[in-house]
Amino acid sequence: MVSSRRIIAFVNVAHVVDHSFILLFPTAVLGMGRQFDRPYGALIALSLGSFIAFGAGALPAGWLGDRWSQRNMMAVFFIGIGLATIATGFATTPFMLASGLTAIGLFASIYHPVGTAMLVSHADRIGQQIGVNGVWGNLGVAFAALVAGALTQWLGWQWAFWLPGIVSFSVGLLYLSLVPAEPNRRKQNIAKAVGFPRAVIFRAFVVLAFVTLAGGVTFNATTVALPKLFAERVPVLTNAASAVGIVVCGVYVIGAMAQLIVGHVIDHHPLKTAFLPLAILQAPFLLIAAVTSGWWTVFAAVGAIFAIFGQVTINDGMVAKYADTGWMARIYAVRYSLSFGVTALAVPLVAYLHDRGGFITLFKVLSAFGALVFLGAVLFPYRPDELEPDLNTKAIAVNQ
Repeated sequence: MVSSRRIIAFVNVAHVVDHSFILLFPTAVLGMGRQFDRPYGALIALSLGSFIAFGAGALPAGWLGDRWSQRNMMAVFFIGIGLATIATGFATTPFMLASGLTAIGLFASIYHPVGTAMLVSHADRIGQQIGVNGVWGNLGVAFAALVAGALTQWLGWQWAFWLPGIVSFSVGLLYLSLVPAEPNRRKQNIAKAVGFPRAVIFRAFVVLAFVTLAGGVTFNATTVALPKLFAERVPVLTNAASAVGIVVCGVYVIGAMAQLIVGHVIDHHPLKTAFLPLAILQAPFLLIAAVTSGWWTVFAAVGAIFAIFGQVTINDGMVAKYADTGWMARIYAVRYSLSFGVTALAVPLVAYLHDRGGFITLFKVLSAFGALVFLGAVLFPYRPDELEPDLNTKAIAVNQ
């Protein structure tokens, strides 16, 4: 049997690939205006299909992972997204560009339902591993801006797709050689039967759905808009895609640290202990980002991204602690289908509001979504018995 450490390592690398590839375009687009002769709003709107596919593909991907093979689905992810990204670099018309981005989104949709289920099934400390995995994913968000900005400025926007695509394809071949086929595995060969009262479970999942929808718009709109926001609001970054990428990368790296902190906290405290403080931060920092300029905008972005990234770990922790293990992949599929489905709204939202008044209105709207996340945190149940698995689970042999 392949060691869990090796599988978790590939799952973490896949998380980097997933988030970085879906966000190559928002930075690379800064160097596309001349070739495609379109304004920023019109170009960024071409990524709409990518985010629709990112959400819509999660449910069938989760079903195939459960019914066919999680290992094989991850191979399809690495190789498929690599080829789609390489193809996007050859686009010469807006239609070709939109088609390539949609294909990237479709293959990217495989990771979260399949990869997260694999991670949970092989992790010893769920909170810690979700936190570490979240850091890898958000480093992917960070390096998307850094890599795409540098390659776009120095080699041309095409290389912002070609080089990452070649890397992912190569990692996919390595994965196939080092992770042989084996049956799907449930965490420590047991299925968790959640022992919370039904009303508590229902309340937890209603809140999860609510904050997934509200937080999904905030996450996606912020990560799509941040490179352009900095290019407009920070004078020293204007007309320097690589410098924008470096600053955006730094903001995301700081934000990713929230996931390590949150992962540690939810292993030792109830989810609400971390949920409330993070939720309090989102709306104020997004509002500050709406009305500031210069390095104050960067400061506001750091606070907002810290809270937004930490929230992702909270949401995954809700599924890990409140869902039966036998349904884990499908519940993660529903959670990410909701999240990435609604985030498709973020792309036209960014394009529409930017072309009709800039980022002031956009970030005020995002601040309102942040306030909705805070409402969800207030309503989420406080259950100290989340930390007492022996009282809430029973061992059931699982062989697939």
